[in-house]
Amino acid sequence: MLKKGKPIQFGKISLPKLVNDETEPEKEHPSSTVPSDAIGFGSFGKAEAKQFDIDELVTQARESIAEMKTAEKENTEDNNDEEGENIGTPFPSGFKEEEAELSDVEIGPPLPPGFSAASGISRVEDEASSEEEEDKETIGDRLPLSQEIPLQHGTKAVSAIGVDPAGSRLVSGSIDYDISYWDFMGMDSSLKAFRTLRPCECHPINDVKYSSTGDSVLIVAGSAQAKIYDRDGIEVVECKKGDPYLTDMRKTTGHVSGLSAGAWHPRNKSEFLTCSLDGTCRIWEIESADRTQKHVIKARSQSGLRIAPNICNYSRDGNLVACGCQDGSIHMWDHRKNYVNTAITMRNAHQNGSEITSLDFSYDGREFITRSNDETLKLWDLRKYKTPVHVASGLFSRFAMTDCIFSPDDKMVLTGTSLEKGEQIGKVHVFDRVTFEKLCEVQVSDSHVIRLVWHPKLNQIFIGCGNGVVKCYYDPKKSHRGAILCADKKQRKKKQTEVFTTTQVITPHALPMFRQDRYKPARKKQEKERLDPSKSEPHDRAMVPACASKLADGSIQLKCILWLATNYSAIA
Repeated sequence: MLKKGKPIQFGKISLPKLVNDETEPEKEHPSSTVPSDAIGFGSFGKAEAKQFDIDELVTQARESIAEMKTAEKENTEDNNDEEGENIGTPFPSGFKEEEAELSDVEIGPPLPPGFSAASGISRVEDEASSEEEEDKETIGDRLPLSQEIPLQHGTKAVSAIGVDPAGSRLVSGSIDYDISYWDFMGMDSSLKAFRTLRPCECHPINDVKYSSTGDSVLIVAGSAQAKIYDRDGIEVVECKKGDPYLTDMRKTTGHVSGLSAGAWHPRNKSEFLTCSLDGTCRIWEIESADRTQKHVIKARSQSGLRIAPNICNYSRDGNLVACGCQDGSIHMWDHRKNYVNTAITMRNAHQNGSEITSLDFSYDGREFITRSNDETLKLWDLRKYKTPVHVASGLFSRFAMTDCIFSPDDKMVLTGTSLEKGEQIGKVHVFDRVTFEKLCEVQVSDSHVIRLVWHPKLNQIFIGCGNGVVKCYYDPKKSHRGAILCADKKQRKKKQTEVFTTTQVITPHALPMFRQDRYKPARKKQEKERLDPSKSEPHDRAMVPACASKLADGSIQLKCILWLATNYSAIA
């Protein structure tokens, strides 16, 4: 028997009655009253609401779902028999169909292999911790030092190195007054420079820098005039020299004392900076009409006296102009304003009387490092520059241009050291930028380590040594082009030139029978034979029989001889 369900009203829509007709009608309760009997009419103007049995509807729905599942099961079994694949599996017994459908549906993309939702968070944390451990372990192995190539510049110390932004050429300068151009793409395993020149006569080379585009080279020597050369070694511009008899350095048209360093603007290819022992830094513009200086910057001590800057450089964005002086102070000016007042002044950055040999900015523009002859390397923060962030001591240096640089990933700091008494190997010291702990020491050569360049595009390190050698370090797996191109390139064979085996005696007035033919190269002989019609005649005429050619050529001569023989007596 079906129980009487709660009547449901669907508005004006009338649905057919789904209750089985064979079932017995339910008996009315004696206490129930019919509205038609009480009121006297059967309806209120609308159709009467139909009555539905909810339990029976649920039963029918379950039966229809079960029939659909069995049909799908039969279809999958047939497909498995034909294709040999198991596409569907029946639901386990005692499991509701609605719950099974919800559990089989996957929400979102599939999980990676070997990854479970329960252990997802813990696994991500483990991977993050393992990556940190790997970084800590391999931070010292990121140096591309597996292979090296020596470039022999000369016999004296290499005081300047410059690599173009593309990484195809290198320029090296030395205290022997010479500059060498090296081309990695055109150089073979002989490792010879394609050009060597002496730009400033008897002045040592203090600095060499490529412009931001790589088409110009700034050469700073011990003279008062800086020079600009192109990438092939041809002089383009020579800066003017100032009047040494003027006391106010702002009124001179150039430097009056020897130059110490120079730098290109990182964004403007025609602007460069130079500093001199006359106590000024000057900004030049090579594309101007008169090619004169744009600005003159004076470095002053705390008492207002003149101090000589030893190093100068631009920040990475070009907004700051910095210089390090011989009294250990550092001065910076804002490039977007006038150069009357300094933006940053650090009076006691290094020991008084010790030269600041290098100043380099980080790639993110937040910090900078300085190197001095007081055997220290200091890391500074531009936002809080009163005290250094880190200090490394015990780094001996003999030269006024010993470099310190940042790695291209801004995680390491490198600097070189000179040989002390009793030492035999020059080293490069590598420090962690965050903790300033010494990661490793790289043994370079049996001489001083002066210049350092880590090219970010090539991922190669170039080191200038005190014995006149430029060491090129690279890793075949991590480095690209550069020194790798010429490492395995075979040396070209020279063409054999013709050599005179015997001595020639030239006698222009001797008789022809006593004259000796001059030696002529093979090329000259071939050119002369081409002018001779008998030797340069076509090949088809050479096939004519020799007798026929003699008759054809000598018939006229034969007639002349016979006529002379018959008429000789009359002529005489």
